[in-house]
Amino acid sequence: MKTLLLSLAVLLMPACMSAQDHTDAFTIRIKGMRCEECAHKVKTRLLKEKGVESLSFDLEKRTATISYDQTKISPDSIKSILKGTRYKASPYNENDTILRGMGLQMSDMHCQNCANRIMKRMEGMVGIDSIAAHVDSHYVFFRYDANRTCKAAIREVLGEMGFTPVNYYTSKDISFAYFLIPEDTDVEEAIEMALSLEAVDDANANKQKHSLAITYANKYTTEEKLLEGLRSAGIKATLPAPHTCKE
Repeated sequence: MKTLLLSLAVLLMPACMSAQDHTDAFTIRIKGMRCEECAHKVKTRLLKEKGVESLSFDLEKRTATISYDQTKISPDSIKSILKGTRYKASPYNENDTILRGMGLQMSDMHCQNCANRIMKRMEGMVGIDSIAAHVDSHYVFFRYDANRTCKAAIREVLGEMGFTPVNYYTSKDISFAYFLIPEDTDVEEAIEMALSLEAVDDANANKQKHSLAITYANKYTTEEKLLEGLRSAGIKATLPAPHTCKE
């Protein structure tokens, strides 16, 4: 019996290895792919093709990594499929410079000293191309190389510095709220709860600062309603006292 099973295993092994050897993957940049909806359209279109097995996306880089069966389709054929759409494919290289811009609002960036501290720290971070701070609106614009860093990494460093960054938009329809939360608050739970509130675009919490920041559409909600919603959900948020900067 053992001899029979071993023989079957030996016979099946080349077939399995052969099937695996047919699968390959490559990465391309896709012009115009800016959001999840765009990525979904690209994915839906390419998965219709015989031989395209799976796709994964990096929206910051505007790239798609495509797994395919070499016996059924080629990279050139896959690229040509996108020529007839608004999403044009081009070569990707990990050494490319892919510049992106991001605005972050930090209500706890109170003064020029705060801004200077941010700029000094972030200018030394790999991938940062340029920084512009606007203290009056508590806003910093970052230009960065998406092939060497990312939004999440930038936000993480700012959080470690004691700031609470959230998405910034220039629209008059967007406002920002900033609350204090108890030291024992689960920050991930606070973020999740804030994001579930009506008209909230972004939320972030800082454990060391005991703060919760929110970006929201002011046509549909207010700071007071957000505070009420957080408290109703069990997040004991409060408005901070007027700030006196010690820096």
